[in-house]
Amino acid sequence: MTGLVLEGGTFRGIFSAGIMDAFIEEGIEFPYIVGVSAGISNGVSYVSKQFARNIDILEKYRNDKRYLGMRNYRKCRSMFGLDFVFGDIPKELVPFDYEEFKRYRGTCLVGVTNAETGKAEFKNALEDSENFDFLRATCAIPGYFPAIMIDGKPYFDGGLASPICVKQALKDGCSRTVIILTQPEGFVKKCGKGNIAMSQLIKHKYPKIEMLLLTRHKLYNKQLEFCRELERRGKALIFRPSHKLNSFEKDEKTLRAVWQEGYDMGKSRADEIRAFISESK
Repeated sequence: MTGLVLEGGTFRGIFSAGIMDAFIEEGIEFPYIVGVSAGISNGVSYVSKQFARNIDILEKYRNDKRYLGMRNYRKCRSMFGLDFVFGDIPKELVPFDYEEFKRYRGTCLVGVTNAETGKAEFKNALEDSENFDFLRATCAIPGYFPAIMIDGKPYFDGGLASPICVKQALKDGCSRTVIILTQPEGFVKKCGKGNIAMSQLIKHKYPKIEMLLLTRHKLYNKQLEFCRELERRGKALIFRPSHKLNSFEKDEKTLRAVWQEGYDMGKSRADEIRAFISESK
């Protein structure tokens, strides 16, 4: 079985969305999908087979203050307008095809981080609530989102505990993986000043998250090297953009260009992917 693994990265995920839109056009499907943050949030539109839905949303609403802006903190303690992003958009403005999504017969997992234990957990996207609680949780970057409550437990961004979920895919029975990264070749993650500052603000309430924020760069680089090793062994195909994109990129033309790069890459490598998938059967 070949699995699709999706890295997050806020608006960097528009590269992944472009690749998955090419998959939709090419009829390329996976029996297993796992990801975190923007990766899996864009991935559900791939499962629902809605071509260009994610770039459509960003072009229309990236610079809408209801989508992203400081005033949202007053309403929902988040820089993102949670009810706008996960409510108004999928239910009214750019409707999500729930019926097609529910027809998917594979496994689609949303990686989240338990704020109390600091451990990664994987939720079944097909069992998510109408409010997209799992997707809210996987996107909940500390400082930008509040902790998201699921069954009485607080959760944060899935990328904190498992930024690239390849080992989960292998654990679940995938012999091969197609991995979509959102950083270019040669990227090495470092512990940023923002992570250090947020770790100090959050350590009293969620000490496990404090440690993840301070060590996440080491985990990411270790998982990235594991992906490269799988690729060297012929067990993975890796997609990555050619240039670094700002995680909070504002320019719609730049976002469209990155989507286009992903789309073109997916189209150009479609036959390679089909052969890779068939070899694992």
